[in-house]
Amino acid sequence: MDASEGTFAATVDELVAFSEHDAELAEGIRWIDEQARKRGVSFYDMVFEVLYRHDVDSRAQRWARSRN
Repeated sequence: MDASEGTFAATVDELVAFSEHDAELAEGIRWIDEQARKRGVSFYDMVFEVLYRHDVDSRAQRWARSRN
């Protein structure tokens, strides 16, 4: 694991710990964990995929708005 992967994992771990105080975050983490199990990937890989997809979708929406 390189430094950036370690930083990512540490950040995700902090979010998981913080979810004890945030019901909506906890629900999202449970959903991600369930999806990771269904797909046979690690929890961290699934978090990355969700964040990546969100970023791509957000950029696409900004691009579409800029064209109108």
